[in-house]
Amino acid sequence: MGRADRMPVRMLNDRLLVTLDAAEEERRSSGGILIPATAQIGRRLAWAEVRAAGPNVRSIQEGDHVLFNPEEVHEVEVRAETFMILRERDVHAVAAERLEEAHPGLYL
Repeated sequence: MGRADRMPVRMLNDRLLVTLDAAEEERRSSGGILIPATAQIGRRLAWAEVRAAGPNVRSIQEGDHVLFNPEEVHEVEVRAETFMILRERDVHAVAAERLEEAHPGLYL
């Protein structure tokens, strides 16, 4: 490959680059049946890790875990790894160590 596979990438505006958490890729039902990531289950939300954030993202940082609707994202493959691009406004919740001091709430 040429120079293109080594060029840095920066997210723009309020965009986030995320990867699905390993737990979201495959699941087991309560009966022990393996459910692949490609199976659609209604409007199930998914958790993903933020790998990059645009300059206008205000409340999410790299390394945070975000809850979003996987039907409303764009997928891109970089070096055989699949990423998803979504907007900050499409995120329903954020889970991060740094949030412990700010607000009480759910703990994952």
